[in-house]
Amino acid sequence: MSWADSLIKLSGYEVEVLQKRLAEIADRRMAAEMKLVMLEAEVESEAANARQHAEANFYHAGFMEGVRVRRAAIQFEIERIMIEEAGARDALAQAFEEQKKYEHVAENIRLQKLKVTARVEAAAMDELGLRRAAGGR
Repeated sequence: MSWADSLIKLSGYEVEVLQKRLAEIADRRMAAEMKLVMLEAEVESEAANARQHAEANFYHAGFMEGVRVRRAAIQFEIERIMIEEAGARDALAQAFEEQKKYEHVAENIRLQKLKVTARVEAAAMDELGLRRAAGGR
């Protein structure tokens, strides 16, 4: 295995690792967004309960204050994860670019080898033709 193939293999592994990391970050973002949806459902449920029961209505203001704090914490978590996700996307894009560069270098090396081989074969054929021409006289 040539050094170019090794670089391509390593960069492919790096891309794979970064893709897994991005998927994990996206899963965490989805989980945080689900927390927010569940909180909203809890708010609706508590509001319905407060409308039906007078004593539950008494505690509703405190509940809503707690909801505001929890909602702010969840929103902060989602924003933090989105920033991390953007960084992971950038890292993945850069890894893809590097992988393509290595593949391009490997392809250029392969083409250069083909050119050298073709040149050697052409020289051998020319020499063979010259020998036949010189021997046939």
